[in-house]
Amino acid sequence: MKAEPFEAPVFSDDEAAAVLARNAFAKRGAEIAARRRAEGEVQNKCESAPDDSPAWPKPQPLTVRVEPEPYPVDALPPRIRAAVEEVQGYVQAPLPMVASSALAALSVAIQAYADVQRDSHLSGPVSLFVLIVADSGERKTTCDGFFMRAIRDYEREQAEAALPELARQRAELAAWEPKASGIKDRIRQDSKAGKPTARLEAELVKLEAEKPEPPRVPRLLYSDVTPEQLAWALAHGWPAGGVVSAEAGTVFGGHGMSADSVMRNLSMLNQLWDGCHLAVDRRTSESFAVRGARLSSALQTQETTLRAFFEKAGPLVRGSGFMARFLVAWPQSTQGTRLFVDSPEHWPHMAGFNQRITEILNQAAPLNGRGGLEPQTLTLSPEARAAWIAFHDAIEVQLASGGELFDVRDVASKSADNAARLDGWLVGHCGREHTLMVAKSHVLQHGPLRKAQKLDDALKLLTGLDRVRVERIGRAFYVKVNPAVVSGGGDA
Repeated sequence: MKAEPFEAPVFSDDEAAAVLARNAFAKRGAEIAARRRAEGEVQNKCESAPDDSPAWPKPQPLTVRVEPEPYPVDALPPRIRAAVEEVQGYVQAPLPMVASSALAALSVAIQAYADVQRDSHLSGPVSLFVLIVADSGERKTTCDGFFMRAIRDYEREQAEAALPELARQRAELAAWEPKASGIKDRIRQDSKAGKPTARLEAELVKLEAEKPEPPRVPRLLYSDVTPEQLAWALAHGWPAGGVVSAEAGTVFGGHGMSADSVMRNLSMLNQLWDGCHLAVDRRTSESFAVRGARLSSALQTQETTLRAFFEKAGPLVRGSGFMARFLVAWPQSTQGTRLFVDSPEHWPHMAGFNQRITEILNQAAPLNGRGGLEPQTLTLSPEARAAWIAFHDAIEVQLASGGELFDVRDVASKSADNAARLDGWLVGHCGREHTLMVAKSHVLQHGPLRKAQKLDDALKLLTGLDRVRVERIGRAFYVKVNPAVVSGGGDA
């Protein structure tokens, strides 16, 4: 019998797409079924065979609640402590916030006059970066008002005293500018005519050296300022200042910390805190340099703003050492407990505090011929140096593996986050698949960590917390999950 010619079925585009989709789903389903059968066979073998691995201990939690520590107000010198307690008794703000305002005021006032030498090769500013994590309404502005009062009074007095000098400088500049403009016009004319201009250029150089400069009037406090504006003010104005703000959005959330400028600005603030020479190069305006300047800061920010800053800036915040420069306090709120109290008739301790600040500021600032600071270098007493070395060594030991501060090292900033993500994924996977083990290769392919090193680091941390084990079965590695973790007893 003659065979009929075979004709392939003709599909429309939609029908063809449907066929391909069904084939793809079927293939994927077969792969999943095969993987589940393989994992099931491995698990059955493990369950039927003697288990040489030790029994699971109770899993340790990934996170722990850190109870607030009492603020070490006893460590403050008696006069400062008395002023802090006097203000706190009336304002009823959190004690760490009140103390931070006092320390910030001292830092702003003193930083121009002294550096501290810790040993023959370690010397630096006494400037402080202080950060309070708190919601609005905790009365930081009120606290700053008490402790910054003498500084603001000093600024106002110095600005008023400088008015005649500023007027004189403006008049001299008005007379100087036509001279400079005239020489520049003659240089352009002679240059076009092919005439020599060396003599005129020398006159211009001499005239530029005689340009009337405005007097350096002390401006110590800033609130809403970008890092570059701050650097410019320290270079061209007074070389010591402090950023004091109860709403630190400019530092943590402003355009000065946008994705394309965050690294530059963090580096700039770090160098100002260190008292280093800082060169600011600009493409569209005049470049400048900051030499011999000192910077302090006293900031309050809300938790949500700080978290958003960390998410936006990523590892740059910690990797640059920016946050490591701050004295951070996250006090418990006192809102709801601040019942009315009458203002004291006398403030003897705050009066003494502000008087001492005024005495410090009224000293002549150690300015050099370029307008930068040359502070006196103070050395530590034997007792103070011994205390500093003991503190330094105690912190260093805790940074080692197993130490209390190991997980807050900048180089390990992501390990806990990755472990938490992997832990959540493993719990969800095991719950859906009704299993307590999963191939490590499957975790790498389908889990949240797609790089082998990150996965290994996370598994190492989870293993140390008795939440998982990694075991080799045959030729493959498997992640075994502590049953208590999957059942919800692991406090993830």
